[in-house]
Amino acid sequence: MAPLLFILTVLIWGTTWYAIKLQVGIVPAEVSILYRFALAAILLLGLLALRRRLAPPPFQHWLTVGAQGLCLFCCNFLCFYYAAGMLPSGIVSVVFAMATLFNAANGWLLHGNRPSGRVILAGAVGLFGLMLLFADELRALGTAPQGGLGLLLALAGTYCFSLGNFLSARHQTLGLDLPSTTAYAMVCGVAALGVLVLARGLPLTFDPSPAYTAALLYLAIPGSVIGFLAYLALVGQWGPARASYATVLFPLVALTVSTVFEGYVWTAEAVLGLIFALGGNVIMFGKPIRLQRTVQARQS
Repeated sequence: MAPLLFILTVLIWGTTWYAIKLQVGIVPAEVSILYRFALAAILLLGLLALRRRLAPPPFQHWLTVGAQGLCLFCCNFLCFYYAAGMLPSGIVSVVFAMATLFNAANGWLLHGNRPSGRVILAGAVGLFGLMLLFADELRALGTAPQGGLGLLLALAGTYCFSLGNFLSARHQTLGLDLPSTTAYAMVCGVAALGVLVLARGLPLTFDPSPAYTAALLYLAIPGSVIGFLAYLALVGQWGPARASYATVLFPLVALTVSTVFEGYVWTAEAVLGLIFALGGNVIMFGKPIRLQRTVQARQS
Protein backbone atom coordinates (compact mmCIF):
# COMPACT_ATOMS: atom_id res chain seq x y z
CA MET A 1 0.00 0.00 0.00
CA ALA A 2 2.79 2.43 0.92
CA PRO A 3 4.49 2.34 -2.54
CA LEU A 4 1.12 3.12 -4.15
CA LEU A 5 0.64 6.09 -1.81
CA PHE A 6 4.14 7.30 -2.68
CA ILE A 7 3.54 7.12 -6.45
CA LEU A 8 0.12 8.75 -6.11
CA THR A 9 1.57 11.62 -4.07
CA VAL A 10 4.40 12.24 -6.53
CA LEU A 11 2.12 12.22 -9.57
CA ILE A 12 -0.56 14.46 -8.04
CA TRP A 13 1.65 17.02 -6.33
CA GLY A 14 4.12 16.99 -9.20
CA THR A 15 1.38 18.31 -11.50
CA THR A 16 -0.01 20.92 -9.09
CA TRP A 17 2.85 23.33 -9.91
CA TYR A 18 1.43 23.82 -13.39
CA ALA A 19 -2.09 24.22 -11.99
CA ILE A 20 -0.83 26.90 -9.57
CA LYS A 21 0.74 28.75 -12.49
CA LEU A 22 -2.64 28.77 -14.25
CA GLN A 23 -4.12 30.56 -11.23
CA VAL A 24 -1.71 33.48 -11.37
CA GLY A 25 -3.58 36.51 -12.68
CA ILE A 26 -6.40 38.75 -11.53
CA VAL A 27 -7.18 36.86 -8.30
CA PRO A 28 -4.84 37.64 -5.36
CA ALA A 29 -2.74 34.68 -4.25
CA GLU A 30 -4.25 34.72 -0.74
CA VAL A 31 -7.77 34.52 -2.18
CA SER A 32 -6.85 31.68 -4.55
CA ILE A 33 -5.41 29.69 -1.65
CA LEU A 34 -8.54 30.46 0.39
CA TYR A 35 -10.80 29.18 -2.42
CA ARG A 36 -8.70 26.04 -2.81
CA PHE A 37 -8.76 24.89 0.80
CA ALA A 38 -12.29 26.10 1.52
CA LEU A 39 -13.56 23.91 -1.32
CA ALA A 40 -11.32 21.02 -0.25
CA ALA A 41 -12.49 21.25 3.38
CA ILE A 42 -16.16 21.33 2.39
CA LEU A 43 -15.74 18.30 0.13
CA LEU A 44 -13.76 16.30 2.68
CA LEU A 45 -16.08 17.15 5.60
CA GLY A 46 -19.15 16.35 3.49
CA LEU A 47 -17.74 13.03 2.31
CA LEU A 48 -16.80 11.96 5.81
CA ALA A 49 -20.18 13.03 7.18
CA LEU A 50 -22.05 11.07 4.49
CA ARG A 51 -19.99 7.99 5.30
CA ARG A 52 -20.49 8.62 9.04
CA ARG A 53 -16.72 8.68 9.54
CA LEU A 54 -16.38 12.26 10.73
CA ALA A 55 -14.64 12.14 14.10
CA PRO A 56 -13.83 15.54 15.67
CA PRO A 57 -10.51 15.51 17.53
CA PRO A 58 -10.70 15.49 21.34
CA PHE A 59 -10.62 18.95 22.90
CA GLN A 60 -7.06 18.59 24.23
CA HIS A 61 -5.72 18.10 20.68
CA TRP A 62 -7.37 21.08 18.99
CA LEU A 63 -4.35 23.31 19.57
CA THR A 64 -2.03 20.99 17.64
CA VAL A 65 -4.70 20.39 14.98
CA GLY A 66 -4.89 24.15 14.51
CA ALA A 67 -1.10 24.32 14.31
CA GLN A 68 -1.15 21.60 11.65
CA GLY A 69 -3.68 23.63 9.68
CA LEU A 70 -1.51 26.73 9.85
CA CYS A 71 1.59 24.80 8.77
CA LEU A 72 0.09 22.73 5.94
CA PHE A 73 -2.87 24.72 4.65
CA CYS A 74 -1.98 28.35 5.23
CA CYS A 75 1.50 29.65 6.06
CA ASN A 76 3.48 27.34 3.78
CA PHE A 77 1.41 28.15 0.70
CA LEU A 78 1.47 31.86 1.44
CA CYS A 79 5.27 31.70 1.57
CA PHE A 80 5.44 29.69 -1.68
CA TYR A 81 3.11 32.04 -3.56
CA TYR A 82 5.00 35.12 -2.34
CA ALA A 83 8.34 33.49 -3.19
CA ALA A 84 7.10 32.58 -6.66
CA GLY A 85 6.56 36.29 -7.31
CA MET A 86 10.21 37.01 -6.53
CA LEU A 87 12.01 33.92 -7.87
CA PRO A 88 11.80 31.59 -10.87
CA SER A 89 9.47 28.67 -10.15
CA GLY A 90 12.37 26.25 -10.53
CA ILE A 91 14.13 27.75 -7.52
CA VAL A 92 11.01 27.32 -5.37
CA SER A 93 10.82 23.67 -6.44
CA VAL A 94 14.46 23.10 -5.50
CA VAL A 95 13.95 24.68 -2.06
CA PHE A 96 10.77 22.66 -1.46
CA ALA A 97 12.71 19.49 -2.24
CA MET A 98 14.77 20.28 0.87
CA ALA A 99 11.81 19.07 2.95
CA THR A 100 13.48 15.68 3.15
CA LEU A 101 16.49 17.27 4.88
CA PHE A 102 14.31 19.48 7.10
CA ASN A 103 12.32 16.42 8.19
CA ALA A 104 15.48 14.49 9.01
CA ALA A 105 16.77 17.48 11.02
CA ASN A 106 13.44 18.01 12.82
CA GLY A 107 13.24 14.33 13.68
CA TRP A 108 16.61 14.69 15.39
CA LEU A 109 15.79 18.01 17.11
CA LEU A 110 12.23 17.23 18.20
CA HIS A 111 12.37 13.50 18.89
CA GLY A 112 16.04 12.64 19.14
CA ASN A 113 15.82 10.32 16.14
CA ARG A 114 19.19 10.63 14.50
CA PRO A 115 18.75 10.28 10.72
CA SER A 116 20.44 7.31 9.13
CA GLY A 117 23.31 7.81 6.73
CA ARG A 118 21.12 6.37 4.00
CA VAL A 119 18.45 9.05 4.44
CA ILE A 120 21.02 11.84 4.47
CA LEU A 121 22.88 10.46 1.43
CA ALA A 122 19.66 9.96 -0.55
CA GLY A 123 18.46 13.47 0.22
CA ALA A 124 21.82 15.02 -0.63
CA VAL A 125 22.14 13.13 -3.94
CA GLY A 126 18.55 13.96 -4.91
CA LEU A 127 18.98 17.63 -4.02
CA PHE A 128 22.22 17.83 -6.01
CA GLY A 129 20.36 16.41 -8.99
CA LEU A 130 17.69 19.07 -8.67
CA MET A 131 20.34 21.79 -8.48
CA LEU A 132 21.71 20.53 -11.81
CA LEU A 133 18.20 20.44 -13.26
CA PHE A 134 17.66 24.07 -12.33
CA ALA A 135 21.23 25.27 -12.76
CA ASP A 136 20.24 28.18 -15.02
CA GLU A 137 17.69 29.46 -12.52
CA LEU A 138 20.20 29.12 -9.67
CA ARG A 139 22.78 31.13 -11.63
CA ALA A 140 20.20 33.87 -12.16
CA LEU A 141 19.34 34.02 -8.44
CA GLY A 142 21.85 36.79 -7.76
CA THR A 143 20.32 39.04 -10.41
CA ALA A 144 16.68 38.36 -9.48
CA PRO A 145 14.92 41.32 -7.81
CA GLN A 146 14.35 40.59 -4.10
CA GLY A 147 16.01 37.20 -4.66
CA GLY A 148 17.27 36.93 -1.09
CA LEU A 149 13.85 37.61 0.42
CA GLY A 150 12.23 35.16 -1.99
CA LEU A 151 14.71 32.46 -0.99
CA LEU A 152 14.02 33.06 2.72
CA LEU A 153 10.26 32.83 2.11
CA ALA A 154 10.65 29.56 0.19
CA LEU A 155 12.77 28.14 3.03
CA ALA A 156 10.18 29.30 5.59
CA GLY A 157 7.37 27.66 3.61
CA THR A 158 9.30 24.40 3.38
CA TYR A 159 10.04 24.43 7.11
CA CYS A 160 6.33 25.01 7.85
CA PHE A 161 5.53 22.01 5.66
CA SER A 162 8.06 19.94 7.61
CA LEU A 163 6.55 20.92 10.97
CA GLY A 164 3.11 20.02 9.64
CA ASN A 165 4.43 16.55 8.77
CA PHE A 166 5.49 15.96 12.37
CA LEU A 167 2.20 17.24 13.77
CA SER A 168 0.29 14.85 11.51
CA ALA A 169 2.58 11.97 12.47
CA ARG A 170 1.97 12.78 16.15
CA HIS A 171 -1.80 12.75 15.67
CA GLN A 172 -1.67 9.40 13.89
CA THR A 173 0.52 7.96 16.66
CA LEU A 174 -2.09 9.08 19.18
CA GLY A 175 -4.75 7.20 17.22
CA LEU A 176 -6.60 10.21 15.80
CA ASP A 177 -8.49 9.57 12.57
CA LEU A 178 -6.33 10.82 9.68
CA PRO A 179 -9.10 12.02 7.27
CA SER A 180 -11.05 13.76 10.06
CA THR A 181 -7.97 15.40 11.54
CA THR A 182 -6.90 16.58 8.09
CA ALA A 183 -10.37 18.00 7.40
CA TYR A 184 -10.49 19.98 10.65
CA ALA A 185 -6.90 21.15 10.12
CA MET A 186 -8.03 22.47 6.72
CA VAL A 187 -10.86 24.34 8.43
CA CYS A 188 -8.33 25.97 10.77
CA GLY A 189 -6.14 26.91 7.82
CA VAL A 190 -9.11 28.37 5.96
CA ALA A 191 -10.13 30.38 9.02
CA ALA A 192 -6.63 31.87 9.25
CA LEU A 193 -6.64 32.69 5.54
CA GLY A 194 -10.06 34.31 5.88
CA VAL A 195 -8.80 36.55 8.68
CA LEU A 196 -5.79 37.52 6.56
CA VAL A 197 -7.93 38.34 3.52
CA LEU A 198 -10.28 40.48 5.62
CA ALA A 199 -7.42 42.21 7.42
CA ARG A 200 -5.77 43.16 4.13
CA GLY A 201 -9.06 44.17 2.57
CA LEU A 202 -8.53 41.91 -0.43
CA PRO A 203 -11.52 41.59 -2.80
CA LEU A 204 -13.07 38.13 -3.21
CA THR A 205 -12.73 38.25 -6.97
CA PHE A 206 -13.06 35.19 -9.17
CA ASP A 207 -11.65 34.43 -12.60
CA PRO A 208 -14.38 32.57 -14.58
CA SER A 209 -11.96 31.47 -17.30
CA PRO A 210 -11.86 27.70 -17.97
CA ALA A 211 -8.14 27.57 -17.12
CA TYR A 212 -8.55 29.15 -13.67
CA THR A 213 -11.67 27.13 -12.83
CA ALA A 214 -10.12 23.84 -13.93
CA ALA A 215 -6.94 24.61 -11.98
CA LEU A 216 -8.97 25.43 -8.85
CA LEU A 217 -10.92 22.15 -9.04
CA TYR A 218 -7.74 20.17 -9.65
CA LEU A 219 -5.91 21.82 -6.77
CA ALA A 220 -8.86 21.39 -4.40
CA ILE A 221 -9.81 17.77 -5.13
CA PRO A 222 -6.79 15.75 -6.31
CA GLY A 223 -4.21 18.28 -5.13
CA SER A 224 -5.60 18.82 -1.62
CA VAL A 225 -8.09 16.12 -0.61
CA ILE A 226 -6.48 13.10 -2.31
CA GLY A 227 -2.89 14.35 -2.34
CA PHE A 228 -2.70 15.36 1.31
CA LEU A 229 -4.49 12.24 2.56
CA ALA A 230 -2.13 10.02 0.54
CA TYR A 231 0.96 11.88 1.69
CA LEU A 232 0.00 12.11 5.36
CA ALA A 233 -0.92 8.41 5.37
CA LEU A 234 2.55 7.79 3.98
CA VAL A 235 4.02 9.91 6.80
CA GLY A 236 2.18 7.70 9.28
CA GLN A 237 3.55 4.50 7.71
CA TRP A 238 7.09 5.53 6.79
CA GLY A 239 7.78 8.46 9.08
CA PRO A 240 8.32 12.09 8.00
CA ALA A 241 11.97 11.72 6.93
CA ARG A 242 11.44 8.87 4.47
CA ALA A 243 8.01 10.01 3.20
CA SER A 244 9.27 13.49 2.41
CA TYR A 245 11.63 12.10 -0.22
CA ALA A 246 8.59 12.31 -2.49
CA THR A 247 9.25 16.06 -2.57
CA VAL A 248 12.52 15.39 -4.42
CA LEU A 249 10.57 13.78 -7.26
CA PHE A 250 7.86 16.46 -7.56
CA PRO A 251 9.98 18.72 -9.78
CA LEU A 252 10.72 15.82 -12.14
CA VAL A 253 7.01 15.39 -12.80
CA ALA A 254 6.65 19.17 -13.06
CA LEU A 255 9.39 19.26 -15.68
CA THR A 256 7.67 16.54 -17.69
CA VAL A 257 4.47 18.59 -17.68
CA SER A 258 6.48 21.67 -18.63
CA THR A 259 8.09 19.77 -21.51
CA VAL A 260 4.68 18.83 -22.92
CA PHE A 261 2.78 22.08 -22.33
CA GLU A 262 5.44 24.80 -22.07
CA GLY A 263 8.17 23.63 -24.43
CA TYR A 264 10.84 23.02 -21.79
CA VAL A 265 14.15 22.14 -23.51
CA TRP A 266 16.35 19.47 -21.92
CA THR A 267 20.09 20.14 -21.73
CA ALA A 268 22.96 17.76 -20.95
CA GLU A 269 23.15 19.34 -17.48
CA ALA A 270 19.46 18.72 -16.90
CA VAL A 271 19.72 15.08 -18.00
CA LEU A 272 22.62 14.57 -15.59
CA GLY A 273 20.53 16.15 -12.86
CA LEU A 274 17.70 13.73 -13.62
CA ILE A 275 20.11 10.81 -13.25
CA PHE A 276 21.26 12.04 -9.84
CA ALA A 277 17.69 12.67 -8.66
CA LEU A 278 16.64 9.16 -9.63
CA GLY A 279 19.84 7.83 -8.09
CA GLY A 280 18.79 9.32 -4.77
CA ASN A 281 15.51 7.45 -5.13
CA VAL A 282 17.40 4.18 -5.61
CA ILE A 283 19.53 4.87 -2.52
CA MET A 284 16.44 5.61 -0.40
CA PHE A 285 14.24 2.72 -1.46
CA GLY A 286 16.54 0.13 -3.02
CA LYS A 287 17.69 -2.90 -1.11
CA PRO A 288 20.91 -2.24 0.75
CA ILE A 289 23.98 -3.96 -0.57
CA ARG A 290 25.65 -5.93 2.13
CA LEU A 291 29.25 -6.89 1.75
CA GLN A 292 30.13 -10.04 3.59
CA ARG A 293 33.69 -10.84 4.40
CA THR A 294 34.49 -14.51 4.42
CA VAL A 295 37.34 -15.43 6.63
CA GLN A 296 38.93 -18.71 5.70
CA ALA A 297 40.97 -20.26 8.44
CA ARG A 298 43.71 -22.49 7.29
CA GLN A 299 44.89 -25.13 9.58
CA SER A 300 48.38 -26.30 9.22
